[in-house]
Amino acid sequence: MNRRSLLIAAPALTLPLAARAQGAWPDRPVRWVNPGPAGGAGDVLSRLVADRVSARIGQPVVVENRPGAGTNIGMTAVARAAPDGYTIGLASIASHAANRWLHANMPFDAQRDFAAVGLIALVPNIVVVPPTIPPRDLAAFVAWAKGLGRPLNFGSVGIGSSQHLAAAQFGLITGIEIVHAPYNQAGQMNTDLIEGRLDVLFQSISAVSGMAQAGRMRPIAVSGPDRVPAFPDLPTMREQGVDVTTTGWFGLCTPAGVPEPILARLDEALAASLAEPELIQRITAGGSVPRVMRRAEFAQWMAGESERMGAIVRATGAQVN
Repeated sequence: MNRRSLLIAAPALTLPLAARAQGAWPDRPVRWVNPGPAGGAGDVLSRLVADRVSARIGQPVVVENRPGAGTNIGMTAVARAAPDGYTIGLASIASHAANRWLHANMPFDAQRDFAAVGLIALVPNIVVVPPTIPPRDLAAFVAWAKGLGRPLNFGSVGIGSSQHLAAAQFGLITGIEIVHAPYNQAGQMNTDLIEGRLDVLFQSISAVSGMAQAGRMRPIAVSGPDRVPAFPDLPTMREQGVDVTTTGWFGLCTPAGVPEPILARLDEALAASLAEPELIQRITAGGSVPRVMRRAEFAQWMAGESERMGAIVRATGAQVN
């Protein structure tokens, strides 16, 4: 190559690596970090949606579970990953709304350290109790709990989850003392309820629908604002006189700084996947409500959710122990 050719080629060599790689993205598998436990609602949704996004971008999208610290462990890994489009993460009501109000020293800033891709689904919870106790509706459960002579024991997938905050609201409204046990495994939490070590769960429908329908645990209410297709005859907590309407949600995000063309392609792949009738059916059958929300709207919506959850945390006094 002569000197003139070298001078012409030199500027291209100075371009940032991410900029030179955009046109080729993705040329290897993409890591999808689920910061919740295996078997939980986030895990189920991650695997369903990752499979469809993979088909649209032409590379494997590999789900990696990294639970712990109320989603902070997994989402810290996403925030600190290279902004090259090869690490994406499952944003939730915990990581992007509640945790900033619950943790004194957050390892990331939910708005500054991530780029929004899109909402995936709303995840209403149902209130389930062991089948061995008498109550069959919420009013009877409240009366039973007040007569126990001890605090209620409940579990959740983590501090700041919709399950945790729904239970905290329930305790505040009813005046019942409750003790929180966070779990890293949804399966163990369900087992502890069935065997009577826990008194109640505000659990995601996808994680318990089979067991509830088989009679291994008893559903007594929906904690979201509306009844759900999986249990159409199950009244909401509000219908039964306890005004709790906490609903979980999950969406997709990347580390901040991912190039615009990659974000746009992820946005398109996610939205197109969520329009597929088969995926809609599978998400709905699991008890979640698929919801398309594109990047800008999702970012604004998460900021609003953070303020809403801040008010709930302050009202309930929930905190990290």
